[in-house]
Amino acid sequence: MSPLITANQLEEIINSGEDVLLCDCRFDLADTSAGKKAYEEGHILGAIYVDLDQDLSGEKTGQNGRHPLPSPEDWAQTKTRLGLNQNSLVVAYDKQGSVYASRLWWMLKATGHANVRVLDGGLDAWNGPIGVMPRQPTPAPQKIEPMPYVGLVSVDAVLENIHTKKQVVIDARAQDRFHGQNETLDPVGGHIPGALNHFFKDNLSASLFKAPEHLYKDFVDFLGPIKASDVIHQCGSGVTACHNLLAMEVAGLKGSRLYAGSWSEWCADPSRPIET
Repeated sequence: MSPLITANQLEEIINSGEDVLLCDCRFDLADTSAGKKAYEEGHILGAIYVDLDQDLSGEKTGQNGRHPLPSPEDWAQTKTRLGLNQNSLVVAYDKQGSVYASRLWWMLKATGHANVRVLDGGLDAWNGPIGVMPRQPTPAPQKIEPMPYVGLVSVDAVLENIHTKKQVVIDARAQDRFHGQNETLDPVGGHIPGALNHFFKDNLSASLFKAPEHLYKDFVDFLGPIKASDVIHQCGSGVTACHNLLAMEVAGLKGSRLYAGSWSEWCADPSRPIET
C-alpha cells in the first residue's frame, strides 16, 4: 500500500464510514501560530489540528535541535490524547507540500502505527467539504504504550559514520543552506562532512509527489550503488528529512533512516566537524 492517498480515495473512504482520523499539520516556521489560525479558518471537515511544536516535538535543551523528537513516553501520551486508535486509518495533510504531514507519518510509522498515509497534494488537492468549527481531539479509550522509534539514528552514530563511511547522509535542505549560504534558521552554516544534498522540493511536481517510477529513477540516479538501507536522512531540524524518507518509500526504496536532530543539533556543538 502506498504511503500516499489521493483526495478522491480519501473522500470515498470517509463516505464509506470507515474510521479515519484526519490530522491537519499546517505550520509556518517563521510564524508558529499561522498553522493553527489557518486551521481555524477552514480545514477538511472532521480534522483535528496537530501542531509541530506542541505535538510533534519534545523539550528543547539548546543542544538537541530546533524540533527534537518527544520521548517515546511523551509521544505515547500525545497519541492517546489525540485519539489514535491502533486500528484507525490516520491521514495527515498540510498546505506546504506535505512537509509537516510527512513528519507525523514518520513518527507514527516509526512507533508501530502502520495504517497512516499522507494526503497527496494536501489541502490544495481537496475538493470535499470544508469545516470551520475546530474539532477537539477525543482521547483514545485505552492508553497507548510507549514504543521506541524504529529507524532513528543518534548524533553519535552520525559522527562515527564520518570515519567509517558505512552509510551515506542525505541533507534535505536547499542547496544554498547546504553550502553554508543564506543561513537564517540556525546560528552556523554548512553541512555534515560527507553528506549529499537532495532538496526535498525535488520530490514534488507542483504540490503533488512525482509518480513512483519517477521518484525511483531520481533516487537511483542520485544514489548510484548505495542501498536504501544505508541512507541516513537529515535536514535542518528533522522535518523536511521525513519528506525524503516518504518519497523513497513512495518509490519502493525502503529501509532508510532518520537523524532527527539534524543540522540544528549538529552545529550546537562546536567540536563537531563542518563542511561548507
